[in-house]
Amino acid sequence: MRIFGIDPGSERTGYGCIDSDGSRCGLVAYGAITVPSGCPFPDRLARIFDTLAAMLAEHRPACVAVEEVFHGRNARSALKLGQVRGVALLAAARAGLPVAEYATASVKQAVVGYGRAEKRQVQRMVGLLLGMDEPPTPHDASDALAVAVCHAYAGAPAASTASADGANAGVTSWRRFRVPG
Repeated sequence: MRIFGIDPGSERTGYGCIDSDGSRCGLVAYGAITVPSGCPFPDRLARIFDTLAAMLAEHRPACVAVEEVFHGRNARSALKLGQVRGVALLAAARAGLPVAEYATASVKQAVVGYGRAEKRQVQRMVGLLLGMDEPPTPHDASDALAVAVCHAYAGAPAASTASADGANAGVTSWRRFRVPG
């Protein structure tokens, strides 16, 4: 199954695309959509939408996984983040793709095994899980890949997470995975 992860951000929106057979994940693409800070906010939203729509058309995922809004102290920042998240959800809906949403703590729990892991820990673990020589950068991209990996582990239908011997059926964390053989 091909999964496209999105980490919404008003300054940088991370994206990551992986393939998963239920027991292993492979990297397809990742990066961050950066919009110049001087760009008016509506134009930022349009650029993020257009880029995500193009990426979804190019990579043709089966589904999209989006990180939920982190509740911050600054209401204005949270509102902007919510608007970017809305643009990401719209891009997925326009592409006709199902969307799964995950809280930050759930993503960290699935990928690192600890819901309060630091960004560097998530970045390193994503790199290891995807067989990368170096951890993915920037953090926005590694967070988007983490959301996709989280969906592969927890959000994918149970039938697709089972190995030939059924050992990995219903797996919700990398800690419970075992390599068949």
